[in-house]
Amino acid sequence: MGTPCHFALFDLQPGFNLDLDLLATRYRELARSVHPDRFADAPEGEQRVALERSASLNDAYQTLKSAPKRARYLLALKGEVPLEVTVQDPEFLMQQMQWREELEDLQDEADLAGVAVFKRRLKVAQGELNQSFAACWDDVAQRDQAERLMRRMQFLDKLSYEVRQLEERLDD
Repeated sequence: MGTPCHFALFDLQPGFNLDLDLLATRYRELARSVHPDRFADAPEGEQRVALERSASLNDAYQTLKSAPKRARYLLALKGEVPLEVTVQDPEFLMQQMQWREELEDLQDEADLAGVAVFKRRLKVAQGELNQSFAACWDDVAQRDQAERLMRRMQFLDKLSYEVRQLEERLDD
């Protein structure tokens, strides 16, 4: 028996648009039921199973609550997602370079207000990507486009993380 689908674990239909509050609520309920502390007095085998279930539940939750990871997971359910060696997305490569330069300038100028504006623009771009992905991930004919969008989402997720780090450094 393989591992259950992440969505089934939380009693959700596979899909990109998820109710994240509902996901979090179900995660907390399930996490309590498999928490290793509840099995402290159980035989070693049961403890090990509880630990494994707790770890796989946590992994499923981390995957589903993150838009890029959820996108990759949905695509993986429908077939292998190739690890991209070369990016066949010249338009987005140019956009990435612009964003990187902008972020470097904001860092050099220690422009906290500028970082906040940049962060809002990123959030809008992420929202648009999420909508585009939601519209095409389930369509076999648009598989390449869905994979391209998923990679863009991964990049923006990484960039958002770097923006938050810069914000913290400038805020100190």
